[in-house]
This record gives sequence, structure tokens and C-alpha cells, in this order.
Amino acid sequence: MSNDLINLTLHVWRQDGPDAKGRFETFQAKDITTHMSFLEMLDVVNEELIEQGEDPIAFDHDCREGICGSCGMVINGVAHGPQTRTTACQLHMRQFQDGDEIWLEPWRAKAFPIIKDLVVDRSAFDRIIQAGGYISIRTGSAPEANELPVAKGDADKAMDAAECIGCGACVAACPNASASLFTAAKVSHLSLVPQGQAERRDRVRKMVAQMDAEGFGSCTNHGSCEAACPKGVSVRWIARMNRDLLRSMIRSDSSVESRERA
Repeated sequence: MSNDLINLTLHVWRQDGPDAKGRFETFQAKDITTHMSFLEMLDVVNEELIEQGEDPIAFDHDCREGICGSCGMVINGVAHGPQTRTTACQLHMRQFQDGDEIWLEPWRAKAFPIIKDLVVDRSAFDRIIQAGGYISIRTGSAPEANELPVAKGDADKAMDAAECIGCGACVAACPNASASLFTAAKVSHLSLVPQGQAERRDRVRKMVAQMDAEGFGSCTNHGSCEAACPKGVSVRWIARMNRDLLRSMIRSDSSVESRERA
């Protein structure tokens, strides 16, 4: 066999829906070139299954460039697989050896019900964004880049937070299935720019409340979310979100108390 070709045994979680009973099924991935991406390897396996009249393995994908965050899956117990800061679609088969056994599972979280096999419903993230992850004030047309002063440090921090692609690896890696890293990143990148200041206090309250309502767990500072994040989004954003939330609640209580006194 060529050094560029490997044979693998795949143990894949198969489940027909959120209420169906799941199980692992075993497949052989033969003559896989090490230049393939992980998803291309799954494409090859699925083509063989379709030719045999069998149901292909369902998995999420879209851009296959590490941008969209669709391709979430747990590979050998690790969100997105063994290579750090890499999405499953950008993971290449040269990370594996001939004869390896690979176990594939979906994200495991109450707030991410399984649709089929490796595909989960991550619309809970969408609802968190809808709760406050936007700017609704009228800002007019796009201004000239240098017209609105933004400190270089703030701009850099906002871009760091905005790197989150919403893949859900942080939830899958967290023992509490917390979405704090995702929510914090989405809160923080808007709170660091001038346009985001008008709704800053309402935004953090609404988004955290929606996160809790979706059934995600609480953050207990394990740090596994940052380790699993393919973009390296830092847990410091969680600390920033918590500070903003506390300040927002204190100011909100003070406003209510002032109105009651009046």
C-alpha cells in the first residue's frame, strides 16, 4: 500500500431522531488518501454506502473552510478531533495512522437535540443571538472607516471575540454543557465598539437569560471550552460578560429604586 493511503475502522453514532434510540455502527474506510480532509473521508464512505443501497451517515457541513461552524462532531472523544484550533472540515487524514479506529459522536447537550446521526439542532444559539446580539439603533449608511474613532486595542479585542463561529464545540467539551463562551463572545464583540454601547446593558441581560432558558449548564471554570474552540476564543470573555451582567443588574436595580422613591 502507498504511504499516502490508509485503512480505517469507523465507529459512528447512528440515531434517527431526538427521541429514537441511538447506537454505534461500524464501517470500513478503505484506501483513504492522507491528503483528504476528514469530511472528504466521510464523503467516500457515504458514496460506498449509497452504492450499496444503505443509508449514508448524516453530518453537518457547509463552507468546508473552517468559517461557518457547521461541521461539529466529536472525534475520539475530542470536539473537532485531535488537532488544536482546527475544525473537523480542516482536519486532514494525515493526523491518523493506518489501521486506526475512530469513534464519531454528535455534540452531547440537552440544548442540542439530535436531528440525525451526527447532526444536532443548534438553533438555541440563534435564539440567543435574537435575544440581543444585534444593534437596532439607526446608524445610517456605512461610515468612512476612519470617521468613527475606535481605539486600536478595543478594535483588536472586538475582532478577537468576533472570531467565534458558533460551532458549539465549547458546549460539547464542557462537562456542564455550558454556552457561556459562545454567549460571552457574542456579547463582548458588540460591547467593545461605539455602536454597541446604547444597548449594552439590555443586551447582556437578555442574552444570558435566553442562554439559561435554553437549558445550557452553568460555567464552573473548567476551561475545556477554550481548549476545544477551533478559533481559540478566550475564557476571559466569560469574565467580561459576568462583569457586564453584574453592572447591568446593579444599575437596573438602582434605577427601579430611584423611580420608586420618586
